[in-house]
Amino acid sequence: GLQMWDVNGKSYYDLISGISVSGIGHRHPKVIEAIHQQTEKYLHLMVYGEYIQSPQVQYAKALAAALPPQLNCSYFVNSGSEAIEGALKLAKRVTGRSKIFAFKNAYHGSSHGALSLMSDEYFTNAYRPLLPDIEFLEWNTFDDLKRIDNHTACVVTEVVRAEAGAITADKNFLKALQKQCNDHGALLICDEIQTGFGRTGPLFGFMDYEIIPDVLCLGKGMAGGMPMGAFIASKENMNYFSNNPVLGHITTFGGHPVMCAAAMATLKIVQELNGADVAGKEKLFRSLLVHKHIKGITGKGLLLAVEFENTSINKAIIKKCIEAGVIVDWFLFTESKMRIAPPLVITNQVIYETCAVILKAIDETLN
Repeated sequence: GLQMWDVNGKSYYDLISGISVSGIGHRHPKVIEAIHQQTEKYLHLMVYGEYIQSPQVQYAKALAAALPPQLNCSYFVNSGSEAIEGALKLAKRVTGRSKIFAFKNAYHGSSHGALSLMSDEYFTNAYRPLLPDIEFLEWNTFDDLKRIDNHTACVVTEVVRAEAGAITADKNFLKALQKQCNDHGALLICDEIQTGFGRTGPLFGFMDYEIIPDVLCLGKGMAGGMPMGAFIASKENMNYFSNNPVLGHITTFGGHPVMCAAAMATLKIVQELNGADVAGKEKLFRSLLVHKHIKGITGKGLLLAVEFENTSINKAIIKKCIEAGVIVDWFLFTESKMRIAPPLVITNQVIYETCAVILKAIDETLN
């Protein structure tokens, strides 16, 4: 569930899901059962694809059934960062182009290519030279979309900008972004590493925005707490990895059968939760977290950001929350906002209890 215990036996409510990883709670019994069953059969066999392994096939089939028809081919990796790396390579291979657009103050991972998509010099400057031909767009700014042209390989976007402080997209902006990509033959890559698997309400966040990405990147909440990621595209596009060179993309542990078993169980659980009344839980959080020192709440579903006057106030409140047994955190690019991203299985009673702790922490810090 939501609870964690420290070495002294003190309990904590996890309101951040290990940064959106434990979306169905910690140690869900069905995930644990699936892991145990698979460990009784086999672990790693071969690098990728030499042998057909049923956990991979069954999970890929289940994902394809849950997604639009053009997102029918999954490439399994070990993390969200790896999913981004694979998606960037695929876009270059499909289009024969090198120019890549990302958005300012977005985080897509810490490996070299994913890091190159970060606009913040503080995080990138120590690792230059970075991947070339990367430019940055302003979020929800329609005029900036005109920069996407016939030299563009891809645009990497989120639908709710997590580390920017849970900033939602204008639906018309994302639709205009997809049209601009389509008009110029560029691939639209959707990073749903934090928003996937029910966090914003639907199974995947893009489903609320009337767009269908060319490549969908997944990770974090994918396998119930186990390390796994994926990038998903059409079979037609993914086939570019099969030739020139023949090993267009490869990973030793991607699609590990134990991870696939855990991911299959997780997908079934999320689908059975059927939205988990995420919208209702969001509404309850918003109704309870009202305080003269709260400047506002942004986000969607159970990816929310509570804004305070400045970073030092926010971090002082977070410290008091953790001391009182409620784990919250800040955001990479907006440290004045508190992260609220609990497991989908959080109950209304726990929402009442944890919000009371947060409000008390605010009072103790500022009054």
